[in-house]
Formats: sequence, C-alpha cells, structure tokens
Amino acid sequence: MDAVRIKTTPDPMEPFCLSQAFRIGDMVMVSGQAAITKEGELAGVGDFHRQAEQTFANLEEVLEAAGSSLDQVVKVTIYLTDMSHFEDIIALRQKYFSAPYPADTIVEVSSLALPELEIEIEATALVDGKTVNS
Repeated sequence: MDAVRIKTTPDPMEPFCLSQAFRIGDMVMVSGQAAITKEGELAGVGDFHRQAEQTFANLEEVLEAAGSSLDQVVKVTIYLTDMSHFEDIIALRQKYFSAPYPADTIVEVSSLALPELEIEIEATALVDGKTVNS
C-alpha cells in the first residue's frame, strides 16, 4: 500500500520540511496544524481564539485535499501552551466536530514550533466511511 502525500496550494508547511498529510488507503494522517496562513504568516498573535479558528480552518482544508472532512476525523491530538484554554477546546470540539466526537488527547507543552503559537492539532481521519455510535 502506498502513502500518498497530501498538500494544499500554496503549502505553508513546505518551508518547514514536512508534509501536511499522507493518505494511506482509506485513512489520512494529518501533521500538526497551527495558525499559519496560506501566505506563511502567523495569524492571531496573542489571540488564542483567532489562532484556534485558523488552526481548524487549516485542518479542514488539508482534510478536504485528501478527500476527507472534519466529520470523518476519528482521532485528534491537541497541543496547548496554556491548559487554561481547556474549556475553549470543549466549545471548539462542539463547533467543528459532531457526535460521535473524535478520540482526543490534549497535552500542555511549554512551546510549539514558533514561540507565538498557542495551539496545534494533528488528526487521523477516514476517507471513505463515516463515524458511527456503537
């Protein structure tokens, strides 16, 4: 089975020497998405909510480029530089995902790739199929 590189145009991650995602069969593995615009600029410096919106928009765009969607996400890992935003994350999950919600790990880290980043999200999603309650 091949791993097919997924990227958007322009690819804001290319300068960092990493792939945005890989599609392997009917699964997509998405690299950590952060508040980096298509132009490679950091969105929302000092504004967690603006950074979170850009991060989810980037995640959605990469998933769509792979033939998937936010509704097909089965696992996320969310990295925060300040766990006081935990309640915000719950609201964001409700806004961007639907039941059954993805499996989720939230980790507080001392920093991310750029010192101003406050959130990063990596994901695993289905391409074909849907998530269902058992």
